[in-house]
Amino acid sequence: MTRFLSHARFIFGGLALLALVAVSAPVSAQQPSSVNPTAQSVKEDQLLNALRGDDAVRGRVTIPDQKSATLIQPAGRDWREFHERTLKWIGAISVLGMLVVLVVFYLTRGMVKLERGRTGRVVVRFTAFERFIHWLTAACFIILAISGLNITFGKSILAPLFGAQAFTDWSQWLKYAHNYLSFPFTIGVVVIALMWIAGNIPNRTDVEWVKQGGGIVGDDHPPAYRFNAGQKMIYWIVVIGGTAVAISGYILMFPFYGTSVGGMQLAQTIHAIVGVLFVAAMLAHIYIGTIGMEGAFEAMGSGTVDVNWARQHHRLWLEQQGAVTGPNESERQPRAAATPAE
Repeated sequence: MTRFLSHARFIFGGLALLALVAVSAPVSAQQPSSVNPTAQSVKEDQLLNALRGDDAVRGRVTIPDQKSATLIQPAGRDWREFHERTLKWIGAISVLGMLVVLVVFYLTRGMVKLERGRTGRVVVRFTAFERFIHWLTAACFIILAISGLNITFGKSILAPLFGAQAFTDWSQWLKYAHNYLSFPFTIGVVVIALMWIAGNIPNRTDVEWVKQGGGIVGDDHPPAYRFNAGQKMIYWIVVIGGTAVAISGYILMFPFYGTSVGGMQLAQTIHAIVGVLFVAAMLAHIYIGTIGMEGAFEAMGSGTVDVNWARQHHRLWLEQQGAVTGPNESERQPRAAATPAE
């Protein structure tokens, strides 16, 4: 019996040894002992050092879109910092700052009144086509401004008020509006640039207009042609700013057509900065055209202005229309442009 047990131990020991060899053999066959399995892998300290630099951390992909090989783009941190912090400060200072300035100015200066009242006679200021293009561009701009500001400030201001789902729906519809209304807005900017460029070339009269405060600061009303220096500044802001936001916006709408991730980030930065400054400038334009100056809205409302308004703010243009500028009532009517007051 003792001899049998001794042989059994040898038999079981041999079987165990064979089993161990059978299990370890495939592993050694798959991975030769001469190859280090981690020799080609990226070390953790390599990734950390890459994060501290300016170069993107890239991997390898087999699909045509090689941009997907970018694992980490350090420049993206700068873009995120700009979008989350810097842009909000720029927007708040420019837009809110302009609103504060306009409120203070209105409280101290008030509306610029017609010094001689109304004559009851009017002169055509803008044609129906000019007003249509103006209001088309203005309406699109207002919606584009609201939807653009919503991207920057909506999450922190409106989301807590609306709730998550309502804010999501609101933002989605604004995104659709922002994208589609960009096309008529761009058309409007192009038409405005071509339609009014002849009257918006700076000249010496504009220098004197600025020196005298343009009739806004102080009591002087310097002479001006159809567009004074302030209106010319608005014109060029619309043309240059509108072109900048249109080009950068279409780059964002149609991503990676001739640009990289860095190019997209640059386009978004330009679009955002020009956009908020554009909004601030248009607030001043809206102020002057409504509550800031008596009779100004009529120019884009009905298309006509009172003769005394034209004399006070655009005397040189009124002279070109065929009306003399004397104070007496015997002065002749503006030529064919004049229409009876309603």
